[in-house]
Amino acid sequence: MRKQTMNRDWIATARTLSQALPYLQRYEGAIVVVKFGGHAMGDDEAMETFARDIVLMRQVGVNPVIVHGGGPMINEMLDKLDIKSDFVNGKRVTDEATVEVVEMVLSGRVNKRIVQAISSQGGKGVGLSGKDANLMICETTDPSLGLVGTPVECDTTILHAMFKADIIPVIAPLGMGRDGETFNVNGDTAAGAIAAALKADRLLLLTDVAGVKNASGEVVTELTASQIREWTADGTIAGGMIPKTETALMAIEGGVRAAVILDGRAPNATLLELFTEHGAGSIIRKG
Repeated sequence: MRKQTMNRDWIATARTLSQALPYLQRYEGAIVVVKFGGHAMGDDEAMETFARDIVLMRQVGVNPVIVHGGGPMINEMLDKLDIKSDFVNGKRVTDEATVEVVEMVLSGRVNKRIVQAISSQGGKGVGLSGKDANLMICETTDPSLGLVGTPVECDTTILHAMFKADIIPVIAPLGMGRDGETFNVNGDTAAGAIAAALKADRLLLLTDVAGVKNASGEVVTELTASQIREWTADGTIAGGMIPKTETALMAIEGGVRAAVILDGRAPNATLLELFTEHGAGSIIRKG
């Protein structure tokens, strides 16, 4: 019989699993909403890793909810169909022709790709949009932007039913108006609204940056809501980070225990954030 020697990597893996125990216990039964977008969505290997991490979360008792974006895919399809867009202050105007493409891409191509990736890892993913089961009722965000909506009501009944059935919801950020119209909803905004309605334990906003940076350009691992407001006012938080932090604040004020802005390009980012001591991004808490 061949004698098997212990590999240092195996020992390190076992140690990591052992150290994760209190975090596994801490998050058992917790609801974690994950906004998925950016680089990871366009890379097959990153998609596979993300799906495996989400399935593992479900396997150890966490209730993950995925809300995804799909801007680059929408732009690609609009170009293919030769649908021209108008812009107001740098934001695309969503007319009826555009919202049809948005729904086709988000609820079809993007949503089902994520569901398929989850199924390939042994999970039970089911795709839906905010239009299903009155999940997101919206009002017009800005009349000049057309069919762009802001969620004003969220009915999470369907999500709780999915949790009981060990199903992982994968949500396309589309909402329905009170008159039955379809609204395009910013992915971060949708994730924050759903997380608040669920009173989620965590909202994880996956981005293409390492986290929130201070005035010296260093990533800060822990912040309070009041710090976010101060840094936004003095310009420390600027550009594309503003809507991320605004979503985090909205979610926390709505009842989410904490929101985390983290680098979705990092392998196993969601697992590092939930199940290790050091985390993987900038966590924002009330205060």
